[in-house]
Amino acid sequence: MLTRRRPNRIGLTTALVLVPAFADGQLRYETPPDPIPRIVAAPPLPTALVAPDGRRLALLERDALPRLADLARPELGLAGVRIDPDRHGPSRVRPFVGLVIRSLDGRTEVRAQLPSGTRFLYPTWAPDGRALALVAVEERGLALWVVDAASGRSQRLTGAEVNGAMPGVPYAWAPDGQSLWFLRVPPDRGPPPAPGLPLGPIVQETRGRAAGARTYQDLLRSPDDERRFDYYFTSAIARVGRDGGPVRSVGEPALWRRVRPSPDGRFLLVERVVPPFSYTVPLNRFGYELWVWTVEGRPVRRLAAEPVADAVPIGFDAVPPGPRQADWRADAPATVVWVEALDGGDPRRPSTVRDRLVAWTAPFEGQPAIWAETPHRIVRVLWGHDSLAVVITHWNATRTERRYWLRPDRPGSLALWLERSTEDRYGDPGVPLPLPGDSDRLRLGPNGQTLYLAGEGASPAGVFPFLDRVDRRTGERRRLWQARAPYYEEVVAVLDPAARRVVTRRESTNEPPNYMLRELPVNRVVPLTNFPDPAPEFRGVQRRLLTDRRADGLTLSGTLYLPPSYDPHRDGPLPLLMWAYPREYLDPRAAAQVAESPYRFSRPSGASHLFLLLRGYAILDGPAMPIVAQNGRQPNDTYIEQLVANAKAAVDEVVRLGVADPQRIAIGGHSYGAFMTANLLAHSDLFRTGIARSGAYNRTLTPFGFQNEERSYWQARDVYHRMSPFTYADRINEPILLIHGQADENPGTFPIQSERLYAALQGLGGTARLVLLPYEGHGYQARESVLHVLWEMIAWLDRWMRSSSGQTAQKIDNLPQRPAP
Repeated sequence: MLTRRRPNRIGLTTALVLVPAFADGQLRYETPPDPIPRIVAAPPLPTALVAPDGRRLALLERDALPRLADLARPELGLAGVRIDPDRHGPSRVRPFVGLVIRSLDGRTEVRAQLPSGTRFLYPTWAPDGRALALVAVEERGLALWVVDAASGRSQRLTGAEVNGAMPGVPYAWAPDGQSLWFLRVPPDRGPPPAPGLPLGPIVQETRGRAAGARTYQDLLRSPDDERRFDYYFTSAIARVGRDGGPVRSVGEPALWRRVRPSPDGRFLLVERVVPPFSYTVPLNRFGYELWVWTVEGRPVRRLAAEPVADAVPIGFDAVPPGPRQADWRADAPATVVWVEALDGGDPRRPSTVRDRLVAWTAPFEGQPAIWAETPHRIVRVLWGHDSLAVVITHWNATRTERRYWLRPDRPGSLALWLERSTEDRYGDPGVPLPLPGDSDRLRLGPNGQTLYLAGEGASPAGVFPFLDRVDRRTGERRRLWQARAPYYEEVVAVLDPAARRVVTRRESTNEPPNYMLRELPVNRVVPLTNFPDPAPEFRGVQRRLLTDRRADGLTLSGTLYLPPSYDPHRDGPLPLLMWAYPREYLDPRAAAQVAESPYRFSRPSGASHLFLLLRGYAILDGPAMPIVAQNGRQPNDTYIEQLVANAKAAVDEVVRLGVADPQRIAIGGHSYGAFMTANLLAHSDLFRTGIARSGAYNRTLTPFGFQNEERSYWQARDVYHRMSPFTYADRINEPILLIHGQADENPGTFPIQSERLYAALQGLGGTARLVLLPYEGHGYQARESVLHVLWEMIAWLDRWMRSSSGQTAQKIDNLPQRPAP
């Protein structure tokens, strides 16, 4: 395509995009100016998994963004889950492409000897830290592999027979690390069911039973869907040795959701989905049975049999009435633990006790034991030993978290440890750290009565992560380490009981995230990785923490980015894009807290708005948009007023600093940020234009709640109408760019939301552009799509922001669109 370039005041170039040529009447994917395509094409930095024995680090490498052809593979949406029917696995995942295993003493490093071009999912360490398992994504299915940690040699354990259709990791290590259990495509299964002629209409009926549900996508809709669901999600439970050997199935094929071996290796905890299926709720609300089996496949005890949960209230504190979070107690041979709601799962029902923790120990005779009862929902249990476990509860309505000490050897011994508001970032004590490779077992100190907490360390000066040790007996708390300027550094794992050695992930404004080995007693730091800067073009970007004050006195904050080489005295005010996302609060003090660090490494990836820095735009990233409960009302009761007040405070501050031209400020956001964007254009004149990606604009289409709004449309009709920018489309008198993935899977942002807002603006004579991305979901994955989105954003802002009158320095034709037939 043809472009013209002219230097701007800060040494960058501004591309004036002209209408590209059309071939066969089809608009082609566009590419933004250099160096953006090169940065987008760079692979992301590797992530690390610490081995359970604390001796090695697995570095997982991802490829650059997938191509559109990868997203265009066959896809089935069934029961709220999207799968690749040819591979019996998830259809929208980013696989890993490389695996490097490095010893923490720096002596050895090996690359996994996988076949060229292997892509894989779900890497997990063996319990002994001597091997990793992974699921290879092959052309006709998923296969289980194992990699030796010392040599890097790999072995294919199964054929392309792993069934990954059910959400979650489709396999589990046996406790001794010598074999793996997995969900297997039934070997004797026939071809997929062919669609048949309906025998009659599809009928649903309700008779006075309240069964409100938030909007879901990809639900079952017909008997044909039910047959396909049964076909693709049915598995056998199978076992294979770590060194290979025959695959052995146990039990009969069924809709097995998961299989988990007991810590002593004698039993299996298995869960299966049972009919009848639902057309109104997704898979995680279907009826199920929970069983304990022997490892030979012999049923020992049925723990639960629950019907479909299609009448759960819409509140965030609502849960299904039956057992949930069932799993093995991680520090005992064979004890199943689960949580039950005592209020029927309904937070509206008056009750002083909401949840109970229940346990049943082998040989699973008599009745299960009640270990604890709590006034809030139990969300997590961490295990230490017979005299130490941690129970964490939460109640969303009040944003209250409580943590308790529990002695498993003394049922009913629950003792309150602490209570806090989850909104209070400054008072966050940190989360208890588990053992590496085991998310349910606590990392305990040498005496077995201390544990470690890793927190983000939010403060008025920024975020400085820390590591603390707390004594369960005395309550004494000691800070062992905290990050210091000019670094942002967070704890990844504590390697030994005394916390002498810890792995951290460290970064700064100009240093990419890398993993470090910290020896705390001697304050010694040993780099474990040395990843290069993936986008050195951003080294000159200026970044600072910005604070401002709302008209009612509430302090707000955000991060201001200025282009490389920008000088305010020489270059003057710039066009600025404000990119934000509103959040609800009950406590105004929490809404005013600083949530960002000035020392993070900021390099854009994907369709990031930060790429606009290379085009000469200033960016105000994440300016606080708190929506706070006022005068005993719900936060959203004054959503519009507070949203506009937040935006005005941010605009006033960047104008006061002289970095932004008040006539050339744009607002943008993704998802709930897109919803915010349309509302600000409808209810204020603060912005020249807006960019709204993957948003929702008519809240009557999500009538049983959205975001953190728990009330239904019929309980808060005026709120739903006032918060819907679709209602006020006639007031959107600034240009707006709407972008949406045609396969958006997010429950609240159906693509029709953008289509209907665009149709309203078109009918009302507004100025808008609608871009629909084939095969894309809520976030954009394909390289072609990402580059085109960036091109659209740059072209749109260049069109409306390069001068205060909304015209570019040279005339630019209308942006391309599909020609009329």
